[in-house]
Amino acid sequence: MKKVLCFGELLLRLPPAQNGAWLQQNSMPVFVAGAELNVATALATWHMPVSYCTALPDNIITTDILNWLQPRGIDTTSVQFSGERIGLYYLKEGADMKSAENVFDRKYSSFSQLQPGSIDWDAVLQQIDWLHLSAIPPAVSESAAAVCLEAVQAAAAKNIPVSFDLNYRSQLWKYGRSAADVLADLLPYCTLIMGNIWSAHSLLGAPLQEQMLQQRKVADYAAHARQTSTFIFEKYRACRWVAQTFRFDTTDGGLHYFGTLDEREGQRISAQLKAHSVVEKVGSGDCFMAGLIYGIRNRWGTQQIIDYAAAAAMGKLQEKGDATRNSVQDVHGVLDKYRMQEGIA
Repeated sequence: MKKVLCFGELLLRLPPAQNGAWLQQNSMPVFVAGAELNVATALATWHMPVSYCTALPDNIITTDILNWLQPRGIDTTSVQFSGERIGLYYLKEGADMKSAENVFDRKYSSFSQLQPGSIDWDAVLQQIDWLHLSAIPPAVSESAAAVCLEAVQAAAAKNIPVSFDLNYRSQLWKYGRSAADVLADLLPYCTLIMGNIWSAHSLLGAPLQEQMLQQRKVADYAAHARQTSTFIFEKYRACRWVAQTFRFDTTDGGLHYFGTLDEREGQRISAQLKAHSVVEKVGSGDCFMAGLIYGIRNRWGTQQIIDYAAAAAMGKLQEKGDATRNSVQDVHGVLDKYRMQEGIA
């Protein structure tokens, strides 16, 4: 079997303890991070062949990181050695990726300094039959966005499907081009687009009809997702699947979760999942995307794909760290443990 290639920026995540306790403790954990790496890690954990491409400085820290990734089943031969630093980000314990407590320190990182023509995409894609990236790599710098465009164009020329996550980081996109402008160049080459009705509205201009959502019913959210998917299908003719997630915090500190998966001819809604507590929110969307790729490449039915993706995301919400350690069997078990019958409260 050929491999999935995940392309994006590797980061180190430093989660400082609340109230400055990390200063008294002289200690802070370190997690190897990055949205596309989280996808690669999930796929490797599920024994799907996967390769990872990024840019890292040629130093002992990079050596340690690659030595840590390779035994996990991730092919790192496409990593580019260039530049002088690895990007960092700081996220307070328990905070969400969209939180104001999320601080990026990635300016002048090796990945941000990538230039068009620096990666031989013909060579990198030799043993690849799926490419994955997200809206984060093109948000890092204008030159990185140009390299992302090279990647999707090279994949399209080889008839390699491309998946794209519409995740948005407001702290990025600081180089003068809007997210909507850049994504308009990238998405015509994409086969699977994942996001939600809100990100599609802000990034792609899809209509958002708040009045449809006032009753907070699953059927209404799903109907809106169908409208958003139709908008995307009409705008991007190469797109075959649109997946969207819905995550709602509850008053008891837990959440409700489900997803939708649309093809041009119809829609499937995942099982509704409910947890009374959350360990960490980081990486759940990446795990959802990995579940979609895993199911599609295994030629599962649409309902099985979306159920697995939602369960993978819910399982990740119960794990510490950026990437999942749950096996395929663990993910299937999540459906039984967290499935619910009621609608969103």
